[in-house]
Amino acid sequence: MEQDAHSPQLQWLRQDLAARRFKPILAIWHRPRWGSGAHRDSKKPRWFWNELYAARAELILNGHAHHYERFAPQRPDQIPDPHGPRMFIVGTGGRRLTGRTKDTANSEYARFDKFGILKLTLRSDSYRWEFLSTDDRTIDTGEQPINPRGA
Repeated sequence: MEQDAHSPQLQWLRQDLAARRFKPILAIWHRPRWGSGAHRDSKKPRWFWNELYAARAELILNGHAHHYERFAPQRPDQIPDPHGPRMFIVGTGGRRLTGRTKDTANSEYARFDKFGILKLTLRSDSYRWEFLSTDDRTIDTGEQPINPRGA
């Protein structure tokens, strides 16, 4: 379904974000807004990005593209911002992996040659990520403190 500023999905998201009292805020949907792989960028999630950024969400998880990619925290217009959400693309679950087709702004790390999973550890003051390959190797890891609401 096409999202716009008045879609039922966006209305639900606004209500859910307004009711949130705890951090971190994590959102998951299928198609990423941007990516460096063979699948093109998608404008459809732009309304979600706007709302999540305004609510100071920490994480956005996407699939669809057949690779792993981690982005720096950013604004909905791809300008780096330490208070913006960090996006992960984890399309590494079994279908043929695809290669890099472009360099995308704020992409901190990308792998196009490893199947695997993303392990997230969520705490009230930080989150940690580990991309684990199917051959049981840790390929990417890091930790990010969470900014308190309103900070």
